Amino acid sequence: MSDDTGDVIDELFAVIEDRKANLPEDSYTASLFTHEKGENAVLEKLGEETTELILAAKDDDTEELAHESADIVYHLLVLLSMKEMDVDDLRTELAKRR
Repeated sequence: MSDDTGDVIDELFAVIEDRKANLPEDSYTASLFTHEKGENAVLEKLGEETTELILAAKDDDTEELAHESADIVYHLLVLLSMKEMDVDDLRTELAKRR
C-alpha cells in the first residue's frame, strides 16, 4: 500500500461527510443520503458492485477489477458514514487482523 492510499481514502471520506452535511443538489453522494429507499439504496449498490467485481476478477480484467474495487470502497465509506462510523473504525478493525 502506498503512503498516499490512506490519504486518498481520508480525503474521499471527508468529501462524503461534507456531502452528507450540505446535501448539494447535483451530488450523487448526497442523493444516497436522501434516497427514498434510505440505506437500502447503498446496500443495493454494494451488492451490484460486488457482482461486477466478481465478474471482472473471473474475466481477468484488471482494469475493470480496479474500477469495481474503487466503487465498492466508495459505497462502503458512504455506508460507514450513514452508520455514524468513520475510516478510523475500519482501520481499527483491520489492525486487529494483522
